Amino acid sequence: MASKLTTKSRLTRKQQLFVRELVSKDGQITLREAAINAGYAPTSAHTRAYELTHPDISPHVVFEINRYRAELDAKYGVTYGRHVRDLQNIRDNALDNGAYSAAVQAEYRRGQAQGDIYINKSEIRHGSIDQMSKEEVMEAIKEIKSYAEADRKQTDTPVRDEKRIGPMEASPGGLEEDETPDITH
Repeated sequence: MASKLTTKSRLTRKQQLFVRELVSKDGQITLREAAINAGYAPTSAHTRAYELTHPDISPHVVFEINRYRAELDAKYGVTYGRHVRDLQNIRDNALDNGAYSAAVQAEYRRGQAQGDIYINKSEIRHGSIDQMSKEEVMEAIKEIKSYAEADRKQTDTPVRDEKRIGPMEASPGGLEEDETPDITH
């Protein structure tokens, strides 16, 4: 009678390679490709992959797959502290290389990660003008006009408009030509 495999059973060399291939290239290769890369015959790789990932058939391999995934998550996973530290390193390297735009972006993202330095506000409106009454539409138009009028009052440059400034007058000899030389190549 064959011995029953448990999660404590040792993996063969091919099983170890299968686990490494499968987990390190997670989402990039299929189970069959992981089995082939581990040294299993291409003709039986699909069956071997099924057997190696089935907890009732190979609990020790499934256990090792889960353990190795957890190890890589702990080593390379994103944590708040690691994220902020990496952004600081990116900022410092960018400053050292004179890449000020990249440094500003990295510092901005650090501030966003903090959560209370930069606040992103957006307004989401539901519905459309078709769902508004005539009075609501007129009120909305009035409000928009008041914003435009307030913006116009804040600008220093007058709007060239015949009603406000009058038409542009030409000099007696017509429009004066620009005296800068025309440089064409």
